[in-house]
Amino acid sequence: MIKKISSLVIIALLICGNSLAQKKKVATPKTPFFWESANVYFLLTDRFNNGDKTNDLTFNRNKPTGKLRGFNGGDIRGVIQKLDEGYFTNLGINVIWMTPIVEQIHDGVDEGTGFSYGFHGYWTRDWSAIDPSFGTKKDLAELVQKAHAKGIRIMLDAVINHTGPVTAEDSVYPSDWVRTSPKCTYQSYDTYINCTLVENLPDIKTESNENVALPPFLIEKWKKEGRYEQEVAELDAFFKKTGYPRAPKYYIMKWLSDYITYYGIDGYRVDTAKHTTEDVWKDFKKVCDMAFADFKKNNPKKVLDNNPFFTVGEVYGYNIGAKKLYDFGDKKVNYFENGFTGLINFDFRNEAKMNYEELFSKYSNILNNDLKGNTVMNYVSSHDDSWPFDKKREKTFESGTKLLLAPGISQVYYGDESARSLDIEGTQGDATLRSDMNWDAISKDNYTKAVLEHWQKLGNFRKNHPSVGAGVHAQISSLLYVFSRTFTNGKFTDNVVIGLDLPVGKKEISVGTIFKNGTKVKDAYSGKTAVVKNDKVLIDSGYSILLLEKI
Repeated sequence: MIKKISSLVIIALLICGNSLAQKKKVATPKTPFFWESANVYFLLTDRFNNGDKTNDLTFNRNKPTGKLRGFNGGDIRGVIQKLDEGYFTNLGINVIWMTPIVEQIHDGVDEGTGFSYGFHGYWTRDWSAIDPSFGTKKDLAELVQKAHAKGIRIMLDAVINHTGPVTAEDSVYPSDWVRTSPKCTYQSYDTYINCTLVENLPDIKTESNENVALPPFLIEKWKKEGRYEQEVAELDAFFKKTGYPRAPKYYIMKWLSDYITYYGIDGYRVDTAKHTTEDVWKDFKKVCDMAFADFKKNNPKKVLDNNPFFTVGEVYGYNIGAKKLYDFGDKKVNYFENGFTGLINFDFRNEAKMNYEELFSKYSNILNNDLKGNTVMNYVSSHDDSWPFDKKREKTFESGTKLLLAPGISQVYYGDESARSLDIEGTQGDATLRSDMNWDAISKDNYTKAVLEHWQKLGNFRKNHPSVGAGVHAQISSLLYVFSRTFTNGKFTDNVVIGLDLPVGKKEISVGTIFKNGTKVKDAYSGKTAVVKNDKVLIDSGYSILLLEKI
């Protein structure tokens, strides 16, 4: 299987004026961060790593469940543990996206796939609290602080469209907060929005601008927890500051924005974005921006850079080929004009079947023209997509090459980099995509180690060179497939030459006009160096991949 490494060929790249690959003790400019070229690691908090076994069983969630339908122990402390170990840094990750960490319903339900608890985080009971199975607010503060110290952003998951299911232990929100029928039929714009996604998933009346009171069960809960007065005072201050009515969506926006104001998270991935009217997200972005400004004002020493707060939307079914419009059939919506800098690209895992040039040129052309100023987030597998690019994990090297070298944001789903199985016997539905992270294989299996090393090299190259994700793509040669990526933002310039499917051993590639003759470069994949002569680079390595950096 190791031969697959040499069937993938990679990249050559230059950052003008910077020798970023050198590890000198002298001060060198850091590579600036751009969301358009981010390398995002998406993990299910409960399934990634168990860092605190004392919180594994909370709220008496001890009923038998369907396979992979219960809480397995993963938590924020487990993410911190891997952050401290350097796992994300070694993988070239600069954004960690976690599934929702807010308090989930205490009981569970049977959705026809076996009894399930809200381990995934999308069944909210109380937006203002972190579920104790995931950790504490102190844990979150430590995670953000430590991630930022390593140049890694934290992106949480925002759910405003619905609450969690109703159970014997979990009250339904009041009727002026939610609707419990009809169920969505997905035939038109309206039948995606003014309805419940599935049975027993109360839909927040996000279209409402009417003042509503706090749910009685929430008042009672807060009083028992000794924080009722504080929560009410904060709500009063929020509504006074914003001028928004006390409508359900604005309560939720306040609670979600607190994670920005108090902890300094950097972005939100928005769940079920097309199941509310689009103006909801425009308002949400305003609230997030306001909270981000407050955090920066109150914590000037904790500010990473001048990047704005980032929002990426899950408009299920959107693909980059649709450019700026999502078509409901009876209405087209531009979500980029309604609160989102980026949208998840649901077709990358299918388009990854294309050849390199066809894939890369298509994405570059759209992102640098129709979507200029916006971006998409690509993935090869996810937590709820039953048709991943490589479900049997037979193309793990190719998956890494295509995902991490494609224009746009790369979303690494936990275990993509370690060939974690996506086909678990005895599971039903999306549970098969949500197994525990395969740490044992990473530590013991040589093939898994080789896969991980490949993703690490590519990931770090992408992180160090924004042109890979945000640059303009241009083919240099087709005989030996070579192309360039060029990127400029203000005074920062980053130029890239990439070659794929190169011969193992000695290989000479044209670098066009990207590298000047006499320039010394290093191959970050093999560690070997060379000098540009006659607009070409000659490298002798045991791989078909070149990651060339100017020394």
